[in-house]
Amino acid sequence: MSEDLRIAVVGAGRMGSDHIERIHHRMERARITAIVDIDETRAEAAIDGIDGARVYTDFTGAITSGEVDAVLVATPGFLHEDVLLPTLAQGLPILCEKPLTPDSASAWRVVQAESAIGRKLIQVGFMRRFDAGYQRIQQAVASGEHGELLALDCEHINPDVPAGYTGSNLIDDTVVHEFDGVRFLTGEEIASVQVRTGKNSCHATTEGLQDPAQILMDTDSGVRVSVNTHVTAQYGYAVTTRASFEETHLNEGVDQVHPGFEERFVDAYDTEVQDWIDGCLRGEVAGPDAWDGYAAAACCEAGLRAVAEPGTTVAVELKPKPELYR
Repeated sequence: MSEDLRIAVVGAGRMGSDHIERIHHRMERARITAIVDIDETRAEAAIDGIDGARVYTDFTGAITSGEVDAVLVATPGFLHEDVLLPTLAQGLPILCEKPLTPDSASAWRVVQAESAIGRKLIQVGFMRRFDAGYQRIQQAVASGEHGELLALDCEHINPDVPAGYTGSNLIDDTVVHEFDGVRFLTGEEIASVQVRTGKNSCHATTEGLQDPAQILMDTDSGVRVSVNTHVTAQYGYAVTTRASFEETHLNEGVDQVHPGFEERFVDAYDTEVQDWIDGCLRGEVAGPDAWDGYAAAACCEAGLRAVAEPGTTVAVELKPKPELYR
C-alpha cells in the first residue's frame, strides 16, 4: 500500500460527490485515484480538479488497476452486492454507504463472503455512530455511571421527501438510521418492531406514506425505544435522542434544526471517513461492520411487515452471528 490511501469512489451522485469533495479537500493521508460511474459525463465532472484520478464506467477496471488501495461505495443500495462481492475477492477494504444491501438475504450473502475470507474488510456508512452526541450517550451506557439504560425516545424530522419516496422508504431509508443507532447505543440486538400511525399530514402525498408515524422497538434486554418520525415537516431537519437512565436523563440534538442531513452530520461524516482511512492504513476496519449492515436489513424487514399491519408487534429474525463478528 502506498503512503497515502488510494481510493476509488464508486458512484458520483449525491453521496458520492459529497465524499469526493470531503476526501479531496479535508481528509488526511488519502487521495482519490479513481471515480466510477456509468454516467461518464457525471464522473468527469466529479473528477474535475483532482490530479491523477481516472474515470471508469466499469468498476472492475478500477479495482484491478493496481492504482486502488480501498473502495468507497456510494451507488444506490440495489447495486451494492454486485460491487461488494468482487471487491471482497480482490481483498480491498470497503466503506459502503448504507444500506449494506436492500434486504437481509443479500446482506447475509455478503456476510458469508467476508466470513469465508476470515477478516473484516467492510465498514458500513452508519455515520451517526461518529456523532459526538451519540458517542456521549453510548459511553454513558457502557460505563454504567448513571445506572442501567431504561428507554430511548428519538425523533427524526425531515422538511420533505423526494418524489419517489414511498411508505416503505420511511423504514428502509429513514428509520434504518435509528435501527443502527439503537443497536450502537445499547450494544444489543433489536428484538421486535411495531409501527403506529394516525392522522396523516396533507404534505404526505407520496405512495403509501403515513406521516407522522411512531416506530416502537424493544431490545433483547427490554430497553423500550420509541421513534417519532415526521418526514414532511416543512420547517427543517432535526434528529434528537433522549436516553432515560435509572439515575438521570441525557438529551442530544435538542433545538438543533438544519436544512438537511448533510449539515446536521457533517462533522460525523468527516470523522467517519477519516477514521476509515486511518484504519485502512493500519490494516484494519474498526467501524460498523457487515454484521451491523445485515442486522439493520433484518430490522427493516420487520419494520416493513409492521407497516403493513399497524399496531402488530413483529419479531426481528436474525441468523446466528458468525465467529468473525463476535
